[in-house]
Amino acid sequence: MNSPKLQSEKIEDAKHPHSAMVDHHQADQLKLTRSILFKLDTRILPVLAILFLCSFLDRTNVGNAKILGLEDDLNITGHQYDIGLTVFYLTYVCAAEGGLLPGMVLYLSFFYRRGDLALRIGLFYTAASLSGAFGGLLARGLAEIGPRGGLEGWRWIMIIEGLLTFLCGCLSYFGLPNSLETASFLTPEERAFARERILLDNPSSHENALVDEQQGMVWSEVWRGILEPQVWLSASAYFAILSGLYSFGLFLPTIIEESGFAEDPNQVQLWTVIPYAVAAILTVVVAFVSDRLKLRGVVMLFTLPIAIIGYAAIANIEDAKVKYGMTFLMATGMYASVPCILVWNSNNSAGHYKRATTSALQLAIANCGGFVATFNYPNRDKPGYHRGHTIILGLLVFAWFMILANVLYCAKVNRDKKAGKYAKYAGYNDDRDPNFMMVL
Repeated sequence: MNSPKLQSEKIEDAKHPHSAMVDHHQADQLKLTRSILFKLDTRILPVLAILFLCSFLDRTNVGNAKILGLEDDLNITGHQYDIGLTVFYLTYVCAAEGGLLPGMVLYLSFFYRRGDLALRIGLFYTAASLSGAFGGLLARGLAEIGPRGGLEGWRWIMIIEGLLTFLCGCLSYFGLPNSLETASFLTPEERAFARERILLDNPSSHENALVDEQQGMVWSEVWRGILEPQVWLSASAYFAILSGLYSFGLFLPTIIEESGFAEDPNQVQLWTVIPYAVAAILTVVVAFVSDRLKLRGVVMLFTLPIAIIGYAAIANIEDAKVKYGMTFLMATGMYASVPCILVWNSNNSAGHYKRATTSALQLAIANCGGFVATFNYPNRDKPGYHRGHTIILGLLVFAWFMILANVLYCAKVNRDKKAGKYAKYAGYNDDRDPNFMMVL
């Protein structure tokens, strides 16, 4: 026999059959969405994470090689080492590898909605912090190979990690789909629904949006991206953050060694692992919170001060244990901020060519932080590196104010849209549309 409560529910469903059908339809859509996201997450994100890990291994291994005798074996001074790093960033990071990260962000925007992106970028960006941990462990192991074959241990680090990067790059060609339409791991129903979700992410999107994106270059959209105030504010902030991140990756082993916290290079390699591992976990947590709150810059206003406190403290203390503790704050504050700033620019750029332009421009400006990093910790500043820490401290404070300015600018744009000042752009199918609200 049915309970009175169950009978009552049946009566209500009979009275409102349309409501019951809507609830059932929503449940089906939710189930389908979860299935699509799970498949995308498990097929795309691991490949991107491996690629990004390899790209950062090539930067952190220089710092590991330095304390294993690179300078002595090559008979170079600290200044020559800094110049070598500059050439490395100019020819490799900015030319050969410069398109990797903006390409990844743009690529993910073809598969995920705006509100899904921060967590996904956070997940693959943890590879950057894990590369420090993995690189330290790998360097510790590879250092034991040398000297063999006439090569020292630090040379084997360069050779094996370089070959690993090349191999992963080749394999990614077969592991990543070109688009939702060619994603063989999705069913036809899932492909259609996933495409619909992407189109509905922009309230003014229409059926011909995909056709528009496949047409030739629209130069007016390129210029609109170049002249966008948001990209210059976020790029300036990202430049400052990457100056800190690259400095941290290149010189963390040296900082730990000079602080006296570890007794020998092998211990130094192992002690570099823990700050990166903690930063990786908290980066995912912050990215998850950012997606749930649908906030980017506002979240960064709380994460950046963590790194600022770390640099302010380490620049003015002598105790080795406290210095090591500050590296946790430095790593966490910077790494946790990056997914937010990466996805923020993409979230607020609609129109394929504008989004591509702003993503590329932001990363082109930000990657110049590598030049600051290479000269920031010269040997003459040993053992405290007060000047280098102070420079990064100032840059991070500058980044905080740039983020605040961008938050205020986006809030003003939203107010203007609500006030009708963007009414003439209705139906434009881009970020100027009055229904397209900026993410703060």
